[in-house]
Amino acid sequence: MKVSLSWLKEYISVDLEPSVIAEKLTMAGLEVDAVEERYDYLANIVVAKVIDVKQHPNADKLSVCSVDAGGDKLVQIVCGAPNVKKGMFVPCALPGAVLPGDVKIKKSKLRGEISYGMLCSAAELRLNTDASGIMDLDLEDGFLPGTPLEEALNISDTVFEIDLTPNRPDCLSYIGVAREIGAFTEPKQKVMLPDYTLPKDKIGKQSIHDFAKVEIIDPDLCPRYSAGLLFDVKIKPSPFWLQEKLESIGLTPINNVVDITNFVMMETGQPLHAFDFDEVAKGKIIVRRAGVDTDFKTLDSKDHKLESDMLLICDGERPVGLAGVMGGENSEILDSTTRVLVESAYFNPVSIRKTAKKTGIASDASHRFERGADPEGTVKALTRAVSLIAQLGDATIAKNYIDEYPKKAVPIEIDLNTKALNSRLGTKLDSDAICDILRSVEFDVEKISDIHLKIGIPFFRVDVTRPEDLSEEVARLWGYNNIETSYPLVPAKGRLLDQRIVLRGKIRDIMTGFSFFEVINYNFINENSCDRLNLSDTDTRRKVETILNPISDQMSVLRSSLIPGLLETMKKNLSQQTDTLKLFEIGKVFFATQKGSLPEEKERVAGLITGNRSDQSWYSKKIKNDFFDLKGVIEGFIKGLMIKDLRFEKIENDDYPYYKNGYAAVVKSGDTLLGSLGRIGGKTLKNYGLKQDAFVFDFSLKAIRNMLPDSLIAEPLPRFPSISRDITIIVDRSIPVGEILEQIESISKKQSLIEKTFLFDAFEGKPLPEGKKSLSFRVVYRSAAKTLKEKNIKKLHVNISRSIVDLFHADLPEAQEP
Repeated sequence: MKVSLSWLKEYISVDLEPSVIAEKLTMAGLEVDAVEERYDYLANIVVAKVIDVKQHPNADKLSVCSVDAGGDKLVQIVCGAPNVKKGMFVPCALPGAVLPGDVKIKKSKLRGEISYGMLCSAAELRLNTDASGIMDLDLEDGFLPGTPLEEALNISDTVFEIDLTPNRPDCLSYIGVAREIGAFTEPKQKVMLPDYTLPKDKIGKQSIHDFAKVEIIDPDLCPRYSAGLLFDVKIKPSPFWLQEKLESIGLTPINNVVDITNFVMMETGQPLHAFDFDEVAKGKIIVRRAGVDTDFKTLDSKDHKLESDMLLICDGERPVGLAGVMGGENSEILDSTTRVLVESAYFNPVSIRKTAKKTGIASDASHRFERGADPEGTVKALTRAVSLIAQLGDATIAKNYIDEYPKKAVPIEIDLNTKALNSRLGTKLDSDAICDILRSVEFDVEKISDIHLKIGIPFFRVDVTRPEDLSEEVARLWGYNNIETSYPLVPAKGRLLDQRIVLRGKIRDIMTGFSFFEVINYNFINENSCDRLNLSDTDTRRKVETILNPISDQMSVLRSSLIPGLLETMKKNLSQQTDTLKLFEIGKVFFATQKGSLPEEKERVAGLITGNRSDQSWYSKKIKNDFFDLKGVIEGFIKGLMIKDLRFEKIENDDYPYYKNGYAAVVKSGDTLLGSLGRIGGKTLKNYGLKQDAFVFDFSLKAIRNMLPDSLIAEPLPRFPSISRDITIIVDRSIPVGEILEQIESISKKQSLIEKTFLFDAFEGKPLPEGKKSLSFRVVYRSAAKTLKEKNIKKLHVNISRSIVDLFHADLPEAQEP
């Protein structure tokens, strides 16, 4: 809603700066979106003195004027005004200025004479309606030529654009906004209401009841309907003051009657409508639902299809208006109108909103009615409008007015506990302060005791229905920024997150640290996914749950493994020319149980790598990922979770038929199976339409969770340097490296000097005999008490070497002695 400050000052005395008003309105809940100076364009218009006037040589009604507009030299301007004369001060628009209506001034030639600007009338500057000649500036202060007209006339007006929330229809009026401003001025002010009495000299002898009658058939949708009647109305343009007010907020003046209904609506918030009473058949107004009426043409000459429950204003024969939305073309005010019936009613907000939405009509009236108008304000707005029409239209007012009020509004009273209010807001306001705050916006307050108040809610405040609403009123009017910040009295120690949530987060951190991307696939997969994984008929993963109403044929069962989803994701990426991937997913798998029961759910984490080990560059060759790349990731993954006793065992059975034989392993911690990893076999790749190797892992989150350590032990950083020694042995190719490392680890547990052991080289081929392989291990020794010397570890290292050689029937290279 737009609000003109000069218009607003007719209802409240306010001397605050516009910026302060905007801030206070915003803090009170009436957010000001924009603040504009209405007469900014006058800054481009200057005061000029006419130095000389000559007759235009080629036009009888034009003059060529020499004008002093404040520059270094006189300006020639061609003028057609009859009152221009030497020595007068006038408004002058020079090239580049923009007048109201987006009229741009530029250098031009009129009948052969160049004009460097324009001398303006008051009408052209929208200062009044006088367009008979140039505006004669009678400047007593003696402003110099070139002074901005805005400064010379000392004229200004600020327009606020307020973004109101739907619960504040009371502020869709100047009186409502003035009421809010009066609440935060010091001292607090009451709104200066307009005169709601009728001018006695304009009231005729004939009664409205002799000419008009109102019948409300649907009081649920129209609880109140008031009407006034005027005779001998002269339809003409509105006076300048009325046009100027409407134009200040973006409304277009039409004629004196329509402009008055718009003016009163903006002033009071009560929408009004004026009918040409000669077009109201039988002088009768009937308020009813549309029923069988299906078509209606509104004032904007548009046809609308009506629904049976839409509320209509009808005369004795036909509809004449869409109630609360827009009047009909068949009863609009024309220049020939002499008798005017003014409607002021209260309609059901829900009904008006439905009608406005279904018809697509968004009018100022429907905007107010659908949010809730004041049912007790209809007569006041009616008498205000009738009085103005009588004065500005030289009309006679019919005696009395019609006021059909079948369903009277019931006043609301709320018991307010000030102690509870202070507790709710975190304030320490006493009851007297609360009373003053609520009275400032016209609440009826009765003080029962220091903590008990009885609050009568004015009818225009449809948003206040309970004590919490009154708390909000006190808070916003006292000032949200005055409420001290407080914190809830809760213990500093919060509830620990569920271990499963913590584990998922830790897994995500670890995997993203290895440059993996998390994917989220559907829980639904293709029913042939188990076949494509080559699972046996007895495999538990074939116990899939069938979806009764699948979203597609490709998603007809609940997944029993995360691997199909990862392979499908790989296929989609390969089709987009993305051939290097590192993916992981944390999700649930489902296993069917007995009929009628929910499936069993298990949580797993799985991942996939494919493509190149690193991006190709000038300093590295293009190397494909292999099994050991994934194995290294798993080792780091398990180490990051602090799980001990990690073991990789070669898969010897058919439990994992989708892996390539010899390129897969199960992962254990002690004797607990965590999951598996391996290279996807060629048959499975073919089933999924893949032509590139893929390496996957699949782990049980429950098994991982069970193996997480209960506590961690911190160890100090080593103070002394370490010594490393190598052991190289030749063993049968079939002996797993893990068994050799386990043997060394068992010795390490008995010897505190051994810090760690790892394989750093493996070799097969000539000159080694067939079926043999060479393995090189590095043993790191360190003491926590001193710097080790060769003699401290020599005997220990020899014992480790002999133990391995004897246990695994190993040979030593010729250059190495045990």
